[in-house]
Formats: sequence, structure tokens, C-alpha cells
Amino acid sequence: MAADALTATGGGQTSPPITERRAWHWPGTQALTLAIALLAAGVLVPVLTRNQHGASATALIWVGIILGVLGGGTFGGLTQVQPGKARVVQLFGQYRGTVRQPGLQWVNPLSRRIEVSTRVRNLESPQAKVNDADGNPIEIAAVVVWQVQDTAKAIYAVDDFVKFVAIQTETAVRHTASSYPYDNRGTGALSLRDNADEITKRLSDEITARVRPAGVRIIESRLTRLSYAPEIAQAMLRRQQADAVVGARSRLVEGAVGMVQLALQRLEEENVVELDEERKAAMVSNLLVVLCSEQATQQVVNTGSLYQ
Repeated sequence: MAADALTATGGGQTSPPITERRAWHWPGTQALTLAIALLAAGVLVPVLTRNQHGASATALIWVGIILGVLGGGTFGGLTQVQPGKARVVQLFGQYRGTVRQPGLQWVNPLSRRIEVSTRVRNLESPQAKVNDADGNPIEIAAVVVWQVQDTAKAIYAVDDFVKFVAIQTETAVRHTASSYPYDNRGTGALSLRDNADEITKRLSDEITARVRPAGVRIIESRLTRLSYAPEIAQAMLRRQQADAVVGARSRLVEGAVGMVQLALQRLEEENVVELDEERKAAMVSNLLVVLCSEQATQQVVNTGSLYQ
């Protein structure tokens, strides 16, 4: 019963979101001319009635006062709109629209004009220490290029849209860093270091979704810092060096085996010498030592028989 009554009275309904619309405004130069004319008339009318007396003189004085008040009120409606900025017009607590046209404009003198910058801005997130998907502590930071797209949402949907963008950007950076490993270790999976373009695109998409309620458009986002935390940096460096050494050794052994195989094949095809299995094994061992050794090997010339 109470819920039905609440819905019937409109208490259960949420107000529609406020979106930007064009506010009514008048060219400021014309309004300025009118204001000057009204003020001049307000001054001249009482002067012209100085030789008059009675009710007519009083009426003209009141006319001059009214014209002066109207001229002053007209001056109060003048507002400057700079390039790259907009004015959100609010009258008696209600949103009346946004003025984006630069120059001198005239709006309702009783309205409040809130200035909002629509220029492109840079935001650099603070350096954050986060555990990646593998649990390793890393340090990460990003820079975001953004711009206010809907001034009404920026003013009325959130408390402070600049602070809102900063907090949501830091949250998105932390979430992205914890969702992927720093290094894929050759597995081919997405990683922060090896797939920077893909990670950056996903980061931009997440920030865009988070700041959409504030009427903000994300133009670009880039990671500016990505590294292991100092407490594990040395250990991870040794691991990377070990992986590099293992990879180089594997490539070297692979090439050496191919060269030995080619040598035995050419000897057999051209009937240079016939070797039994034991001598083939010795030749393979010697060639692998020569090809895989990091230092120059000492050559020994056999002056006797192949079997001595």
C-alpha cells in the first residue's frame, strides 16, 4: 500500500538525466546599445521635466527611473563567452541551457552563468604500485587527454567533474594493471609490456565508460611509466637475463645441429670418407664443441690414423 502510494505520487520515479541544450541568448552588442539608450533616456527625461510641475512632472520622473532601472538590468544580462569556454545558464535553480557561441552575449539578467572550460586537457595519473595478474608488484602511471563534451552533465551529474575524472582514471589504471601480467614469458598472452597498443586501447575504453556520466570525452590515453617495483626489480632483471641466455643458447644449438647434420650428409653424398657410428659420434661431439663454445677452441691436427 505504501509503495503504491509512493509510486502514485511520483516519489518512486527518478528524474530524467540532464543533457546539454542550447540556451536562448541575444547578441550582446545589440543589448549593450539598448542598455545605453535606456540609461540615457532615464537621465534625460527628468532633466526635460525640470520646468514642469504637478502630476505630469512626477509621472515623467517615474518614467525616467523605470528606464534607468531597465537599462541597468540590461547591463546585468551581458556576459562574455571566451573561445574554448561555455556558459551554463541557471535560472531559479533550473537548467536553462548552455551558451557556446563566443563573444558578448545577453541572457536573462536574473540567471546565474556558470563558466565551463571546453578546451582539451591533460591529466597525468599519480604513479601507483599495483600487483599485476601474476601477483608481482609493478609501478604504473598514465596520461589522459580529455575534454568536456556535455556541459550540463559536467555541472549537474557529478559534484566536481575535474576531480571525478582524476579519480576514475586512477581507478581504471589500477584495474587494468591488475588484470594483465607484466610479461607473457613467451606464452603469447596479453601482457602490459608486450602488448602496449592493445592494453592502451582497453584502458581508453574503460576510462571512457567510467567518465561518461560526467559528460567527458576521452581523446587519448597512454602509459607513461611501467616497471617492476624496486623490491623485485633486480630479481626480475636476472630472470630476464637468464631467459635471454637460454633463448640464445637454444638458437645456437639449433644452428649447430643443422650444420653438423649438413656436414655428415655432404660427406656421405660425396664419398669423401666412410665413418662408422662411433666415429660419427666423435665427429658430432667435436663439431658441437667447436660451434657451441663461447671461447676459441684449440685445434689439434691428427697426424696418424683415424683410429689412433
